[in-house]
Amino acid sequence: MRFPPAFLDEIRDRVPISAVIGTRVSWDRRKTNASKGDWWACCPFHGEKSPSFHCEDRKGRYHCFGCSVSGDHFRFLTELDGLSFPEAVERIADMAGVPMPARDVAEEKRERERASLTDVMEMATAFFQERLHGAEGARARAYLRDRGLTPATQQAFRLGYAPDSRNALKEHLAAKGVEKAQMEACGLTVFEDVPVSYDRFRDRIMFPIPDSRGKIIAFGGRAMSPDVAAKYLNSPETELFHKGSVLYNFARARKALGKEGTVIAVEGYMDVIALAQAGFENVVAPLGTALTENQMELLWRMAGEPVLCFDGDQAGLKAAWRAADLILPSVQPGRTARFALLPEGKDPDDLVKADGPDAFRAVLSEARPLADLLWTRETAGGVFDTPERRAELEKRLRELTGGIRDESVRFHYQQEMRDRVHSFFGAQRSGGRGRGQGGWRQGQGGQWPRGGTAAAARGAITESLGRSALVRRAGEAMPVREATIVVALINHPILIDENFEHVEFLDLANSDLRKLHAALLDALAHDLATDRNAVVEAVDRAGCREAWERAVALVRRTRQWPALEAAAIEDARDAFTQALHLHRAARTLHKELKQAEAALATDPTDENYRHLVEIQAQFRDVQATEALIEGFGVSSGRTGRG
Repeated sequence: MRFPPAFLDEIRDRVPISAVIGTRVSWDRRKTNASKGDWWACCPFHGEKSPSFHCEDRKGRYHCFGCSVSGDHFRFLTELDGLSFPEAVERIADMAGVPMPARDVAEEKRERERASLTDVMEMATAFFQERLHGAEGARARAYLRDRGLTPATQQAFRLGYAPDSRNALKEHLAAKGVEKAQMEACGLTVFEDVPVSYDRFRDRIMFPIPDSRGKIIAFGGRAMSPDVAAKYLNSPETELFHKGSVLYNFARARKALGKEGTVIAVEGYMDVIALAQAGFENVVAPLGTALTENQMELLWRMAGEPVLCFDGDQAGLKAAWRAADLILPSVQPGRTARFALLPEGKDPDDLVKADGPDAFRAVLSEARPLADLLWTRETAGGVFDTPERRAELEKRLRELTGGIRDESVRFHYQQEMRDRVHSFFGAQRSGGRGRGQGGWRQGQGGQWPRGGTAAAARGAITESLGRSALVRRAGEAMPVREATIVVALINHPILIDENFEHVEFLDLANSDLRKLHAALLDALAHDLATDRNAVVEAVDRAGCREAWERAVALVRRTRQWPALEAAAIEDARDAFTQALHLHRAARTLHKELKQAEAALATDPTDENYRHLVEIQAQFRDVQATEALIEGFGVSSGRTGRG
């Protein structure tokens, strides 16, 4: 059975290649960077002791630097498991949750026709390239030279020239056996309301537009004459080309992601090409229109946080706002965007020409999160000197963030905007008077009307949480749990490997413990975390001896003995796992508590009250679990003793 390329692309894009390969290998924790979709393992195709087998989720490819095998999802299954290609496709489709296509004779015929159309587009591309370097292309070559594009760059992007003739391309293709209907189907000729069709592109510099596999599916043409109405002209919608679902330079940019990390979207062809020549190969552009949902999906396939770059003028800012509105409903954990605005009056091409690549890097380094852009748009130039105007701002922000489909992200966005509003107006409100009986006042933390059930419940919540060990410990000079975690890692380095993903990004409040953590990671990076003595020596060399001794003393004083050197590894592991879980939960809940109290003060609704009650319940669960730590110690024979 022949599978449509679009179907194969869809299931490949839905299933990370690491999910396919991960069932057959164990990923190496040291070399793997899971957050970037970069995975390493010992090769399943040949025996080896050190990992040289590499796969990248963004590219959907694997390669072994030892035996040189490489391929995609399907090839892995056919070569390692001996599946036939249809069986491999069926397995990936099942993982993707996509039904297998029924055989469609008409669709297979259309697929053959599409294949023949890509052949025609390839012939047209070669024709335009040849004409650029002939006598007719002299002015076009001079224009490209003036724009600073080198011959190598022109060749890399396959730039060409459409001669100023109504029939040059049509006659060239006809001589090669291409039918009139095929030329029309490719959008290369104009045939509407005219007795004889003629070339669509005339006297234009030609920009071939490839699809995700690098096949040319359309053209963009830049007029050489200033008198032409359309400075830029794209191919029409065809069987091959749907403008809102294509990004210029997508295939090349996706290949460059391994070294660049994210993808950058700019506004035009020339910006992409100029940036590529300046060393930024991970750049794409929509095709003369505002960014579409389909194009955003393509960006998210490449990177969870693409950078959207807009020209530094009013039109560029408005385009950024439109893009923000487009993206906001679809944001999810690990799927958002950052926004970079260029200096006033400059596009990327101008910037790298005038100030070099470092100037563009500086723009990228200042890219702002989506939340910042929305807040700036809603508050810039605004005057909020009355309660009504402040209420209107809050209403707009609630409506904006209320459109986010992901429940978790929606909650955090609404909380973020409440925090910003609270900070923005807090100084003005804190000195204000109460509103009388039945109203509510904004003070330190805010409060519900006195005497009601909600007021009593909220007071109880605050008092209860204030007594909580989770909150109480967060204010100590060196929190016991944080000290216990760090001391356990240093005394039992095997815990580092076992919990590397959490250890690497450990969130510690105490500055001395953060220094110990940094020394620990530095030792790990230099392969010195092999045993306890080596780690302690590394801590000493890092100038952290005093902090280490204080942490150990605190652990002994509070009888957290499973973290100490003499504890059996089974006890150390159990206690560490519990402590880490509680620590992460406590840090998260402590932040959410602050946010929930601010939200209730700013917007005293039943929804916010219920959320605060939910946090209280989660605190109680964590506190109850904390007591289990005291039950550890059977393996070391030290139950309940310090």
